[in-house]
Amino acid sequence: MPRIAYVNGAYVPHSEAAVHVEDRGYQFADGVYEVCEVRHGFIVDLSRHLDRLDRSLKELRIGWPMSRAALIHVIREVLRRNRVRNGLFYLQVTRGVARRDHVFPTKDTPPSLVVTAKRTDAAAIAKKNAEGIAAITVPENRWDRVDIKSVGLLPNVLARQKAKELGAQEAIFVDVDGTVKEGAATNVWIVDGDGTLRTRPAEHGILRGITRTTLMDVAKPLGLKVEEKAFSVEEMFAAREVFITAATSICFPVVSVDGKTIGNGHPGSIAQNIREAFFDIAEKTLI
Repeated sequence: MPRIAYVNGAYVPHSEAAVHVEDRGYQFADGVYEVCEVRHGFIVDLSRHLDRLDRSLKELRIGWPMSRAALIHVIREVLRRNRVRNGLFYLQVTRGVARRDHVFPTKDTPPSLVVTAKRTDAAAIAKKNAEGIAAITVPENRWDRVDIKSVGLLPNVLARQKAKELGAQEAIFVDVDGTVKEGAATNVWIVDGDGTLRTRPAEHGILRGITRTTLMDVAKPLGLKVEEKAFSVEEMFAAREVFITAATSICFPVVSVDGKTIGNGHPGSIAQNIREAFFDIAEKTLI
């Protein structure tokens, strides 16, 4: 069955989906996006993803392309047309199509909206959870407003490519003071010697991940202590466990960083317990 995409008011074959050459997302990366997991016919944490979309749009002064209710209808329709019950959807909103100029176009320029969906490889995800992944560290070189989920991701692309070339699956940005920030597409956590879950505060310098937020809700009934507290690369190397979180992976254990073994070199029990409990706590919206 061919995939279907939604582009500015029309459901079209994915292979034919296109935006205008002067769309500001293409010209300036002047747009934002969200990615959301779909599991067993339910959209995971949809409300929080749309709340973050709203914040990103407001920070860039881009209007909503349609009402929230209408957008939810489009998302569900794209998922249904693609028969996705386990996978993800991606949505992108840009400032729209206008003559190329750095300043904003006129206020009557409608934002552009693209929504796509696809199935994910459950076997590949299970393999990463069972074996753990490798990561590398890279110097922070992104713009200061990474709290906005912008489509301007070139530093992230280059970091991920470097990781791939070194046989790793994620790149972790490190600040000039030696503290860990976040992954190229993930938030980073450690379990310290006291068994406390630690992740960098999200007030500045990282994206406030939706899975990161829900994980804090998951930790409470498991009796796990969570601290939003920065940690150094050295503390990460010495941690009992390291794991990364994202909407499409939930909680991947990291068993080595820069070639150094984390813990005993195997996925830890805390990451496993969090992953197993996650969908009992997360919001689930029926497609």
